[in-house]
Amino acid sequence: MTGRNIIVSNRVPSDGPPSGGLVVALHDCLTERGGIWYGTSGDIVDTAGTSFRPIAGDGYEIRMFDLTQTEYEGYYLGYANSVLWPLCHRRADLMALQAGDFETYLGLNQRLARMMAAELRPDDQVWIHDYHFLPLAACLRAEGVTATLGYFHHIPFPAVHDLLALPEHDLFPDWISSFDLFGLQTQRDVAAALEMFRSTTGAEQLRDGSLQYHGRQFEVRSFPIGIDAASFAAEAALRDGRSLLNLAPDERLVIGVDRLDYSKGLDNRMRAFGGYLAARSEGDPRASLLQIAPPTREEVTAYQNIRNDLERISGEVNGLYSDLDWTPIRYIHRGIPRDTLASLYRAADVGLVTPFCDGMNLVAKEFVAAQDPHDPGVLILSQFAGAVEQMEAALIVNPYDIGEMAAALKTALAMSLEERRARHAKLIKGVMHDDIAHWTATYLDTMTRLAAGTQSKTADHLADKLLGQD
Repeated sequence: MTGRNIIVSNRVPSDGPPSGGLVVALHDCLTERGGIWYGTSGDIVDTAGTSFRPIAGDGYEIRMFDLTQTEYEGYYLGYANSVLWPLCHRRADLMALQAGDFETYLGLNQRLARMMAAELRPDDQVWIHDYHFLPLAACLRAEGVTATLGYFHHIPFPAVHDLLALPEHDLFPDWISSFDLFGLQTQRDVAAALEMFRSTTGAEQLRDGSLQYHGRQFEVRSFPIGIDAASFAAEAALRDGRSLLNLAPDERLVIGVDRLDYSKGLDNRMRAFGGYLAARSEGDPRASLLQIAPPTREEVTAYQNIRNDLERISGEVNGLYSDLDWTPIRYIHRGIPRDTLASLYRAADVGLVTPFCDGMNLVAKEFVAAQDPHDPGVLILSQFAGAVEQMEAALIVNPYDIGEMAAALKTALAMSLEERRARHAKLIKGVMHDDIAHWTATYLDTMTRLAAGTQSKTADHLADKLLGQD
């Protein structure tokens, strides 16, 4: 018999009904199965606590804990988002290594582990999310926790040569091997993780594909995350996105939706759109780029820099190509409600998804789900987005090649209805099948299998002891 379902994430849904694909999926999982959700409250306090603040969820329990100002600066802004985030996104040059941040990051994970260890049971299945808690399994094991521990890494796994730039890179194998299941978005990420272990003394890949390191056997597997595709498609059809933008009847729309982050390739995207406008001939359609980029981590210098760059580039392009009745780039630096976004995706002729590095990129899947299958738009997708492994029918581009992206825009805007329908049919089939419910069920089924195997081994060990064979 399996134990409770436990989820750990940086934040818990404590501010009203859950929103966002991942949060809704985890909420639905716990509502259906029951369990506990651990995470930070978002509040800053003077003194670190030693226990959780419980609140009631919808059929499950929520355990919140507060961060101190030192933890917020060192654990969250510092090591997690100024070191691990750029490291995993192939930007080791942007790592801001500050004395004390690693100790604060590790200390937070140790504090959380102590509090959780007092509540966990041996038959629990614990699903830990993202880079904020990479050491958490090792910290829980140090507290004597024997429950099945799974992890999902929502962002790319760092390349071995980038990982060497991290002063604590030698701890990664121990952190990962402390989990029973280490989940990644893509096969490319799995290959990067396996390459790390191949270069680690004492690591071994077993015949069944699992890994063994320092006496622990564990699995590293790909679980590509999806969206609630059917719901998003229905939502997209409820409103006319073109009327929201007051587009001229013959005006074409290119859309990009990304958090304001240097990994998203927004600067080159705007330059590529400017390149399309510069090369546009008299017969080419007039198109506008709607770039929605909500702010994030504004306290981090690298994010301030990319915001300044985008404001400068969009201003330059608009200054060169605007007309009295037309502004080529509409740059919105704030969040837009999900239902509005869905209708804007549906109104777009092109979805421009061109990150330099991305774990998956759900915008690509949302764009496809939102399209009218009878007259769909075209997805232009970076070869470095995790989604590219599942979305080969998109127009694939190199986000560092501005000329190639400008040419792809010209191709997409001129593409025949027959080809657009054929490409969309292939894309929507995968988006609908590999949705968020499939991702959740696949991961948890794997956790259950591993938990059953652990229990079986424990039973065999006890039987051997009773028979005097151990």
